[in-house]
Amino acid sequence: MIEDSPNSRTNLSELGEFGLIDLLTKNLDIKLTSTVKGIGDDAAVLNLGDNRTLVTTDLLVEGVHFDLAYMPLKHLGYKAVMVNLSDIYAMNGTATQITIGIAVSNRFPVEALEELYSGIELAAKIYNVDVVGGDTTSSTKGLLISITAIGVAPEEEVVYRSGAKPNDLLVVSGDLGAAYMGLQVLEREKQVFKVNPNSQPDLDAYTYLIERQLKPEARKDIPPLLKTLEVKPTSMIDISDGLSSEIIHLCKNSGVGVNLYEDKIPLDPAVISVCEEFEVDSTTIALSGGEDYEILFTVAQEDFEKIKANPHLSIIGHMTEGSEGMHLITRGNTKIPLIAKGWNAMDRKED
Repeated sequence: MIEDSPNSRTNLSELGEFGLIDLLTKNLDIKLTSTVKGIGDDAAVLNLGDNRTLVTTDLLVEGVHFDLAYMPLKHLGYKAVMVNLSDIYAMNGTATQITIGIAVSNRFPVEALEELYSGIELAAKIYNVDVVGGDTTSSTKGLLISITAIGVAPEEEVVYRSGAKPNDLLVVSGDLGAAYMGLQVLEREKQVFKVNPNSQPDLDAYTYLIERQLKPEARKDIPPLLKTLEVKPTSMIDISDGLSSEIIHLCKNSGVGVNLYEDKIPLDPAVISVCEEFEVDSTTIALSGGEDYEILFTVAQEDFEKIKANPHLSIIGHMTEGSEGMHLITRGNTKIPLIAKGWNAMDRKED
């Protein structure tokens, strides 16, 4: 408990992002019947008519979530939209509108903000969402972007984190780890540039990884794909903080355990190659890297035949009884506890 006293001080890093959310929101009760689901999922769910309305928001802060040394402003605008739309798709919904809040310091000229907005406009056009409002204000330091995304879904199609059952299959879209390794490549080149500003990096071999970091794509295609396959997930979440963290969220919300199989985790060959170059373990990167914005979900065993051969989906494990715990089954068939080592926005010091 944090006491309101000058002698009592708890560092934010001790709680982490989700611990802080739990602490700050523990006394917030739902009062309105129109609030179907409040805090604790990828998006809030509201009953405002025939369909359910989905609402989510994310804040991106310069120096915490992005580095303008290598993040072009147009890409930043695009990515900021993707981060939010991904949460709507992770509820099995369709994104419809966004609002944009920006705080900016006077070191940014008007042209820079036009570039930022060009990325937002491109994302809105490609993903068929309307920009319907927002706010702009000054900042004493750097750039902050807050986007709220709104979406819809029929009541019977909304998928929460809490519906997984023992024996359900654990499924993920796409491949994992590329965004994090793209970040490592960019950070390495930034350090090289500091030493030698005249150096010209050759990044052709890292194109896929860098694109996954600077210009991610939200998986708008997954909800309609599952509908075509006649599959309704039992639980669902997007992968922003790393595979292990998101699996643990599903398990804790659903009251189940999991067996995740290392040899089933989808890795692009470029990720494996660059992990070898950086001398890091590719499984660790997939588990803890984050920012993949793929969709992680569970389905009933009887849906196996419908999804087993789909090139967009990988079955990576199955859910167990909660008492069995959460485990990674290694390639050597060793069973080890699954722990969350994803990125923690609260574990940072002020400059």
